[in-house]
Amino acid sequence: MTKQVVVIEGEDAAPEAVRPVVALIDALALDIDWQYPVVGEAAIAEGEAPFPDDARQMIDDSDATLFGATSGASWDALFYLRWGRQTYANVRPVRWLPGYTSPLAHPEEIDFIIVRENLEDAYVGVEGPVEDLKPLDLISRTSGQAIAGMTPGRYSIKVITEAGTERVARFSFELARKRKAAGKQGKVTCAVKHNMLPVSDGLFLDVVRQVAGEYADIAFESYIVDDFARRLVAEPHKLDVVVLPNLYGDILSDLAAGLIGGLGLAPSGNYGDGYAYFESVHGSAPDIAGRNIINPTATLLSAVMMLDHLGFSEAASGITNAVEAVYAEGRWLTPDQGGSASTTEFCEAVAREL
Repeated sequence: MTKQVVVIEGEDAAPEAVRPVVALIDALALDIDWQYPVVGEAAIAEGEAPFPDDARQMIDDSDATLFGATSGASWDALFYLRWGRQTYANVRPVRWLPGYTSPLAHPEEIDFIIVRENLEDAYVGVEGPVEDLKPLDLISRTSGQAIAGMTPGRYSIKVITEAGTERVARFSFELARKRKAAGKQGKVTCAVKHNMLPVSDGLFLDVVRQVAGEYADIAFESYIVDDFARRLVAEPHKLDVVVLPNLYGDILSDLAAGLIGGLGLAPSGNYGDGYAYFESVHGSAPDIAGRNIINPTATLLSAVMMLDHLGFSEAASGITNAVEAVYAEGRWLTPDQGGSASTTEFCEAVAREL
């Protein structure tokens, strides 16, 4: 059956990466019907809201969305893709390829995936003035000071739920099981700050441990998150699947991208029980907008994840092999990877390999 894929290009330099990627995939003559809702700045220019109802309906009727990157105008669409469609598992592969400009002396065996819980933690977005907490008579567990006396100031609420943690943990162990079947380590690593946050981060760790007990074939380990940050740099080759709460996952997945050569190489997929969308990890890159030099690798590899999700595995493998060949040759790399090729020239080189 034809797959309906929504494309939201985003702002600034993001469309310069999305358009040649879609064209490259389109040339493979896959059974994909691309849909382009009017959102963000284009919708505003037509007198509409940034995320009109017909755009929402187009997403609901689709099989997946390919999202570029937003600097704000397409933000409502992104919020809907994540919180509206409950895409709770943010999957960020980290794999070094020959030709990537890693800052590490020996990045050769880096091949792991960070699974970030995508909906909870500090990202529930509940903040405000400390004065609002006065009626609760809260006392700091560390200082013993009344929170009401810590004014003026602001607070932020961190929320970890059993259900939210269990589903992302189970997703991570299932992913590790698939990777083990493909010859990978078959291990899940969890990192939290449970020594200082025994109630919230402690719950996350407890639930992940409970799920781990159902997967005797998958190894499990856990670390305090600051120790894990050190290990992420010192011994990344020992990692396989890493499951993290939202905030730590957001920060450390960007660090992980730096290990292999930068955010221009970092794809992601966001999965829920009934929907998935795919986007590069980097931002909209306003500083290079209009110059046709944004690295399309992250967008292209995000599209590869999408093709796998939609059942076009042969095409996904072909594109992956072509990207590896272009980097191994080293002739058509973009400036962030030490080359001088344009975005378009890189995609044309991948197309020739295909």
